[in-house]
Amino acid sequence: MVGVSYGAALALALGYLLGSIPFGLILTRLAGGGDLRAIGSGNIGATNVLRTGRKGLAAATLVLDALKATAAVLLGAWLFGPATALPAAAGAIIGHLYPVWLKFRGGKGVATFLGGLIGVAWPAALAFAVVWLAIAFFTRYSSAAALAATVVSPLVAWVIGLPEVAYVFGLLAAIVWFKHSPNIRRLIAGTEAKIGQA
Repeated sequence: MVGVSYGAALALALGYLLGSIPFGLILTRLAGGGDLRAIGSGNIGATNVLRTGRKGLAAATLVLDALKATAAVLLGAWLFGPATALPAAAGAIIGHLYPVWLKFRGGKGVATFLGGLIGVAWPAALAFAVVWLAIAFFTRYSSAAALAATVVSPLVAWVIGLPEVAYVFGLLAAIVWFKHSPNIRRLIAGTEAKIGQA
């Protein structure tokens, strides 16, 4: 039991370090786009990268922000055992939300949330993607799509018999909602920017 707890702690730390890599910021700077935090919403995620007008960079950011969580799960499970996959996923998402390199001011965790689900509960990840795409298509609000998807996916994990995943991702969803507080206020006020708008 001590070994499992020790492994889980190491996997959590590994996930945090991988999750805290700010790919949006790095890619934007490498492409000569300056500091992403001074553009649009100031967020370091794919949605704000899209506001630079560089769709390729936004797509790359989305994929890398997701895959860093999936990689954390796979690497954590390989190094410390399958039981540490969930702590590794949680660590990656927390790392993206609160990266030490950026004074704990990170992104909103949507892509990384999805990447973590891919690693620990792919049916829940599939549900996340379907809900996100449907809500985004009908409303054109990325934030609304993300909020809905982070609620539905832990419920799917519960239904398919993964209560631990449901509990952990339910808690992570609450943090993602907290990070979306300004978006929620703008959605209520009708001032939230739609996908493709500045």
